Amino acid sequence: MSRTLSPLAPPKPPRGLGKLPAGRWFLLVGAIVTLLFAGSIAFTLQTMNYTREARATLIEVIDPMVLHTLELSTAVSNEEAAMRGYGRTNEAFYLQDYDAAERASATAHGKIEALLPRVPELRGESDRLVEAIENWRTRYAAEVVRQVPELGKDTAASLANVNTEVFGAVRDALSSQQAHLTTLHGDAATRLERGWDVFYGALASLAAVLLLAGIAFTLLVRYVVLRPVATLQDQVRKVAAGDFDTKLNVTRPAEMAELSGHVDAMRRRVLREWRETQRAQQALADQAAELKRSNSELEQFAYVASHDLQEPLRKVSSFSQMLEQRYGDQLDDRAKQYIKFAVDGAKRMQLLINDLLDFSRVGRVSDDRVPTSTADALQTALDNLAARIEDNDATVVHENLPVVSGNRMLLTQLFQNLIGNAIKFRSEDPPEIVITAERKDGMWEFACSDNGIGVDAKYADRIFLIFQRLHPRDVYPGTGIGLALCRKIVEYHGGRIWLEESPDHKGTTFRWTLEATDE
Repeated sequence: MSRTLSPLAPPKPPRGLGKLPAGRWFLLVGAIVTLLFAGSIAFTLQTMNYTREARATLIEVIDPMVLHTLELSTAVSNEEAAMRGYGRTNEAFYLQDYDAAERASATAHGKIEALLPRVPELRGESDRLVEAIENWRTRYAAEVVRQVPELGKDTAASLANVNTEVFGAVRDALSSQQAHLTTLHGDAATRLERGWDVFYGALASLAAVLLLAGIAFTLLVRYVVLRPVATLQDQVRKVAAGDFDTKLNVTRPAEMAELSGHVDAMRRRVLREWRETQRAQQALADQAAELKRSNSELEQFAYVASHDLQEPLRKVSSFSQMLEQRYGDQLDDRAKQYIKFAVDGAKRMQLLINDLLDFSRVGRVSDDRVPTSTADALQTALDNLAARIEDNDATVVHENLPVVSGNRMLLTQLFQNLIGNAIKFRSEDPPEIVITAERKDGMWEFACSDNGIGVDAKYADRIFLIFQRLHPRDVYPGTGIGLALCRKIVEYHGGRIWLEESPDHKGTTFRWTLEATDE
């Protein structure tokens, strides 16, 4: 009967940092690393944007503005040179050069105007420059064109002072704008250089965050996963090696602490069960020793029963028969009947002793089990019952019987008892006995069927008990041990025997199983 084990008590809850499960540890460290990584990325992106803006200002605004200012300065200088040449020579082609320079000046001024919204701080210098150029054109260029038909080649000389004054204002405005552009260019270059420095620093910080994340997760795996697992593995290995007193104790993380608690609880239970098993085995060994002693006494009793007890019975039977022979003519019928009862009782007592000896010897005297042919065992049983079979005109039919793992002598006795019962409990018809065997679930199932008087199904269990009889002794003689002996033989061979229920209560069929052999 199996014993139901009570469930293990829950382990003590972890304390301190051990309360956090491994998932929480990874979530916490992961959140910190994610925040640092996000901050580094945001700072890097901000730095990239700052550097991009500085570069765009320098390349797309300041440098083009410097170039266009230089183009404007060149065009205005060409205008002034063309107009002075026209005033000195009165040659018309100078006017063509002047117009081309003026168009170039207008083009450069238009490009400058397009860039001014991005550098509004240059608006003042640009307006002053435009105003100075327009003033020069009005006071000098226009006057030269107007006075050349009257003064001819002396026009340039007469307006030289005006040209020096107003064109000097143009040069001053150009110088001021170029100086301002130079300052802006230097500032933009400084911003760009600083932006690149900060960007490299941001990349370095991002790499540092990645390195720290790798180190953090490495330490986390080591101290939260690998080291607790190694500790538990070392403790379990010691227990597995036989050191059952080693306590399993891992404090973190929570899963490992709980696991070690459960395993330690199982260790304590196994240790307790093992000690109880040791005590039970010791008790079993003591019982085995006591049983061995008892069996030895039973063997001595069997010896006494087979020799010392049968000898007085033989004397009772012999002397009773001698008494009847010698004094038979002096005894009345009742005295002869008493002597007959005494002789019959002695014989039945001998028969009972022999059956008890056979019953006690099963599995004790002959305990060897080897591949045995059941056909040979049956044939030996039929040879032993040949006289009874012939006297009762019985027929025994059997199919191909298998080889089983068993004891031939006991199997012979099994067949002999079953066939003997079939002959004993016959009907008015001659006994017909059929013995078959078939393979089922790794066992051989045998059947012994007859056409006798049958057995009521309600007695199916009772008939296999020792000394149980269903009929009076004067009707069917016997000791009531035969079927009990059959059951003991079958159970010794690892099988079972039962009575098959017959719906019409005609005949009897006993079925039993025996272990199959590979041979």
